[in-house]
Amino acid sequence: MRRPVYGPDDWRGDPDVDLGRPGEFPFTRGVYPNMYTGRLWTMRQYAGFGTAQETNHRFRQLLAAGQMGLSTAFDLPTQMGYDSDHPMAQGEVGRVGVAIDTVDDLAELFREIPLDRVSTSMTINATAAILLAMYVVVGEEQGVPRAKLTGTVQNDVLKEYIARGTYIYPAAPSLRLVADIFRFVSDEGMSFNPISISGYHMREAGATAVQEVGFTLANALEYVRVAVEAGLAVDAFGPRLSFFFASHNDLFEEAAKFRAARRLWARLVRERFGAGDATARLRFHTQTGGVTLQAQQPLTNVVRVTVQALAAVLGGTQSLHTNGYDEALALPSEQSATLALRTQQVLGYESGVPRVVDPLAGSWYVESLTDEIEAGARALIAEVDALGGAARAIERGFFQEAIARSAYQIQRAQESGELVVVGVNRFTDASAPPPIETPDFSALEAQQQSRLAEVRRRRDGSAVTRTLEALRAAAGGGTPLMPAILDAVRARATLGEISDALREVWGIYRAA
Repeated sequence: MRRPVYGPDDWRGDPDVDLGRPGEFPFTRGVYPNMYTGRLWTMRQYAGFGTAQETNHRFRQLLAAGQMGLSTAFDLPTQMGYDSDHPMAQGEVGRVGVAIDTVDDLAELFREIPLDRVSTSMTINATAAILLAMYVVVGEEQGVPRAKLTGTVQNDVLKEYIARGTYIYPAAPSLRLVADIFRFVSDEGMSFNPISISGYHMREAGATAVQEVGFTLANALEYVRVAVEAGLAVDAFGPRLSFFFASHNDLFEEAAKFRAARRLWARLVRERFGAGDATARLRFHTQTGGVTLQAQQPLTNVVRVTVQALAAVLGGTQSLHTNGYDEALALPSEQSATLALRTQQVLGYESGVPRVVDPLAGSWYVESLTDEIEAGARALIAEVDALGGAARAIERGFFQEAIARSAYQIQRAQESGELVVVGVNRFTDASAPPPIETPDFSALEAQQQSRLAEVRRRRDGSAVTRTLEALRAAAGGGTPLMPAILDAVRARATLGEISDALREVWGIYRAA
């Protein structure tokens, strides 16, 4: 329970043990000694809709506006391993992200964007290995060596079973794919994060701040365990692990949450795996809270996004996406996407916040909140451990039930008015939402299907068959999968064909 006034007796931590210096274990005050005084966070706006050609136009517009890195959204068929002409894809092509069927689509997505000069994040999970292979092949065909490719592939399948639902395979082979990506990135010497362990989607589904930290780090411990059991040294892949959190409206709770997550991860990974500082240094991307955006009085969302972005900066994020004010209604317009980027730029260049490392340090309130969140998250992780780890806890519905309970409590608080939502349950008016233009998705679907048919017509069918057979053999055995996936991608096998080859061997996961 929060008190109205905090004083010296309300924080009983040890400054040397619990805070330390920025850039030093346990990294409460930031992962680097100089943080933003040396370099600002990466301003990485999320984009992806319709076709690769359209998304390429938005990417180049954002880069011209001063964006520092790209973040790609994929449509549901791409996330679920279906080609755009599959019956399961009907009506979904290009709707929540860009449609990618072959490596040629990804090449079009990055047309005239040199991959050795941008950092690219790809929000993809069950088909992450295929998209990473496509990105590597696009780099090859641009003449960019693997070691110069930088970015992140989300590759966090556990939270799909918990909160999003875009899983394909059962947990065991899915975790094998995750570890295989870890191995590939490490062996190739790539400056690429092989996973972005995500609390964001659990928070969007109704998790509390404490649950977001606890469940995210529980999943992270499971990934590390699987990789270590597969023969990887923790400090060979650990420094490239990245995390992804939401930022909501409670400014100080959110800033404290980020500080608590850093400290708890540093302690856990050292306690359990003997990891060094490079692995213990939790680096994370933040996105402002999509679920907090309201269709009523949508311009008010500009203020919400600003508060949330400020919390992420005060909490020490390494990269940040700010939502467009109109995203509760439709895909963000070019105007709203640019304004969202300008919000970050004002924080970075005008607010003065980046001039000091961890400006909230020593606040009795913030330090107390940091301790409370760390303790609550550690207690949740202990519960997950008692169930046998994250994968088994997911099978038993532990995460899902806990999040459902907190989501219900939040909904009741909003409906009762206890939790104020400006423009929704207080300070309302009768104004209608502004008109929103929506794309002709039927035309986009037909265009994408035509493009896919053309690739199938001109490719070497025997090479596709050969590489898919090799992939099935690798999936059924114990050999690494990435080389076989790369060969299939180069032959212009489609995302759906590669996914189907793995489905034939591994089957599919069906939730209880």
